Amino acid sequence: MSKGYVVSASPHLHDRNSVAHVMWQVVIALLPAMAAAIFIFGINSLFLTIYGVIAAVVTEAVIQKLRKKPIAVADGSAVVTGILLAFNLNVASPWWLPVVGSVFAIAIGKHVFGGLGHNPLNPALLGRAFLVASWPSLTTSRFTVPKLAEATMSGISNSMSKLSPLVTEATPLAVVKTLRDTTMVSRDVADKLITHMTSGETLSNLFWGNIGGVIGEVSAAAILIGAAYLAWKRIIEWRIPVSYIGTVFVLILIFGGIPGADNNTVMLAVYHILAGGLMLGAFFMATDMVTSPVTKKGRLIFGCGCGVLTVVIRLVGGYPEGVSYSILLMNIAVPLIDRFTTPKPFGEVKK
Repeated sequence: MSKGYVVSASPHLHDRNSVAHVMWQVVIALLPAMAAAIFIFGINSLFLTIYGVIAAVVTEAVIQKLRKKPIAVADGSAVVTGILLAFNLNVASPWWLPVVGSVFAIAIGKHVFGGLGHNPLNPALLGRAFLVASWPSLTTSRFTVPKLAEATMSGISNSMSKLSPLVTEATPLAVVKTLRDTTMVSRDVADKLITHMTSGETLSNLFWGNIGGVIGEVSAAAILIGAAYLAWKRIIEWRIPVSYIGTVFVLILIFGGIPGADNNTVMLAVYHILAGGLMLGAFFMATDMVTSPVTKKGRLIFGCGCGVLTVVIRLVGGYPEGVSYSILLMNIAVPLIDRFTTPKPFGEVKK
């Protein structure tokens, strides 16, 4: 009898990457940001993250047990959700805040839709949105000044504090938001603050993390190290982060100037990229495999859409930051994006 081919069900091509492998690689990539947060804000950054992780893992295990599903907390997906949820909180948050946020993220953001792979929205961002809506005073204020020498909340040199309390009391994006309101700051003060905002010293503070903000977003350098690791491991690719950050840069360059002030729009665009949660969102949240498009063209559209929404919220909305809501809104559009960007099968006749 001649040896023939074996006919079996798909898939016929296999990849060594598993859910557990990918998730634990993401955990490793988040460690530099965790280390930076501990160095900048203190050990409470680690404690809040641990609370979030424990709550996420326990919630995952309990729900899987109740649903009579295999308990798969070892795959690391709940750990990633707990870390990212905690990374979106400030270090002065009470211990129960990451716990409540992680429980909501896993139970409502993930398992209501059927569990991992079925959730249309990023669970960590949905948990953060729930916390912002429920306890706005705890999530959008009470930010902590870094423990580093000569640190200020905004990253602007402390020598400028005599001009405005914004230097020592406001986060970098809150400074921009206030300056765009012409009734709150005089033009003379605005010009001086903008000069220092776009200086090499301030941009360096934003890059290294010598500013106030939430746990995981303050050090762009640490986030880039983690992102480079994920790119090296081929966990993420360039389309979503580059289109997201690039769109923000171009739109701020065109529309982001402070009205009536002397602007350096190029450096102001760089300021917007380094400030807030854009770097963390672009590399670690918008690239979530479950809630982002599967097509290459779709990823570019997704990233550009996130960038447009982020700029609109930052410049026009009443909230200084816009990353979380922009990604969540674009998550909703992913099925539509995939539908219109999926390549046609070879040989199909166009209707």
